[in-house]
Amino acid sequence: MPLAGNRAARFQAVRALTEALAAPLSDADATLQSMEDASPAKWHLAHTTWFWETFLLREQLPGYRLFDERWPFLHNSYYEAEGARIARDARGLLSRPTLAEVLAYRAHVTAAMEPLLDDPAHADLIDLGMAHEQQHQELLLTDIKHALWCNPLGPAMWQPPSPSGERMGEGPVADPAAATPPSPTPPLKGRGFVWHSQPGGIARIGHQEPGFAFDNEGPAHRVLLEPFALAARLVTNGEWAAFIADGGYGDPRLWLSDGWAWVQREGIAAPLYWRDGDHFTHAGWQARDPEAPVTHISFYEADAFASWAGARLPTESEWEAVARGQQGEVAAHDPAGGNQLDGAAAPLPTGSDGLFGDGWQFTRSAYLPYPRFRVAEGAVGEYNGKFMSGQVVLRGASCATPRGHSRASYRNFFYPHQRWQFTGLRLAQDA
Repeated sequence: MPLAGNRAARFQAVRALTEALAAPLSDADATLQSMEDASPAKWHLAHTTWFWETFLLREQLPGYRLFDERWPFLHNSYYEAEGARIARDARGLLSRPTLAEVLAYRAHVTAAMEPLLDDPAHADLIDLGMAHEQQHQELLLTDIKHALWCNPLGPAMWQPPSPSGERMGEGPVADPAAATPPSPTPPLKGRGFVWHSQPGGIARIGHQEPGFAFDNEGPAHRVLLEPFALAARLVTNGEWAAFIADGGYGDPRLWLSDGWAWVQREGIAAPLYWRDGDHFTHAGWQARDPEAPVTHISFYEADAFASWAGARLPTESEWEAVARGQQGEVAAHDPAGGNQLDGAAAPLPTGSDGLFGDGWQFTRSAYLPYPRFRVAEGAVGEYNGKFMSGQVVLRGASCATPRGHSRASYRNFFYPHQRWQFTGLRLAQDA
């Protein structure tokens, strides 16, 4: 779902937001790389600029000269067609260029893009570039959170919210516990959840609406959904604490074999950033709200919790079928073949509250191509397709996802052990 306004205005807004998110950071902060999965904030600022320079300005603007001919080697991510690049785990060694030089690079490229922004011939690539930069806005936030957490001082990027729930100081807050208080959740009875039953049927899944979507969101295709139920909300911190107290991390019967090996090897005993009754946020260490959605868990942990709760993770098709109505998208129906299950017509799932914005929700679906998927030609074809191996799909959006970036067909994906993103879960069960 695009931001409001014309393409040039949206481009300027996206570029400005990236810089606003990085504004609280010093040059030293912005250079930190705390692990291979994460990148320095300074690198995100430069890489998103390299994207515009490489795929639009260099190719489409006559007479354009690279800002610095040495920098593509530093700021290419994984595009083999663009040649050699610095190793991913060495990005934190780049004390130069400085943060100020990277910001000057951004200003230069932003200004140079102006003649291309309203040219319809470049519309698709510009939309891709904006969506790419929005993805890196979320990565900038999650990567710097990990880096600051590694500091024994527990430094804050932003001030914590005031008691009234209003944020003090400048800059967005990117944690559920550091934002406005969460809505109350229904009282639990043991391991009980409120469930929304769905009748199943033949659904049409994948991007179907006008506007931008990533290539991995299509083509639209039909799936058969057996009757199922989806929990009314995400699992909370309090429920996760009950899982821990019940010995969830010590019971191999709950875990996939790879997950149990990971728990044993890494000494995992709680979600990332948990410490006693606190957790680490962009506002430093804060008291953990038991009613807030649990985040920073791996697929292995999500699957183990679902087993403990007597439930399962939803498939990505189940999740999308429920979510399609929430953002005004085409309902999940099959206009060609109707909606038949066991020979009887059945209504398909409708929209449901709370599916977007608190945390990315694990599904049990492997990240694989949809039927008839084709990789795009050229270097941009490396964007998604080559990663369709060994990863799992997450749906929804998180508190760090730029608003306007999410949609029902959006497919996020991570390896099963990764948990530095705002990843949570919503339970499902068979009817």
